[in-house]
Amino acid sequence: MDGLRERCPRPARSTALMIIERSLNPTSLRGGWKRPSSHAHANGPLAKLIISARGVLSEVLALLVLTSPLLWGLALQLHSAVTGTYIPGTHSIALVTCLNEQIARDIARAIMDKKLAAYVNILPKSSALYFWKGELEESTEILLLVKTRTSKIGDLTNYIRSIHPFEMPDIISLPIDRGNPPYLRWIGENVPRD
Repeated sequence: MDGLRERCPRPARSTALMIIERSLNPTSLRGGWKRPSSHAHANGPLAKLIISARGVLSEVLALLVLTSPLLWGLALQLHSAVTGTYIPGTHSIALVTCLNEQIARDIARAIMDKKLAAYVNILPKSSALYFWKGELEESTEILLLVKTRTSKIGDLTNYIRSIHPFEMPDIISLPIDRGNPPYLRWIGENVPRD
């Protein structure tokens, strides 16, 4: 091994690199970088610049952590715009039950007239079992599948509650994680933004 060291000597280190290495001593992950007090150049201009840069870096990192949800949202929107990819959760499907087909058609048409959805499926009769006022009930219902922007779910829910004949309408929404990209773009194009 000694012969190898003689044939391949260690490259000379610059003075600046040695000052940086000695000024920034990684003592622990928790304590961060600490400057040893025994180093003669610890208070030199380069060390002061590094300490100053470390303070600025800490402030920038703190700012990034505090604004990361906002930055993440903006980054996703930018990525989506540039690449044409879908951002999961941008659109949702609301499930709404109705007493009969006529009520289902009326509610679907009213939703579409208000431009609260791009598409409403009216599914045929289904059997339902549920508890109502402590009693087990059984009925047939019509199910609406309402495809819209997630940002419209609050308005959609409030509007359906205002026109639905049920005392407590069954309105549930689920975010769309993935789907056919052209179809998802079409939903976005047909439901106005807030």
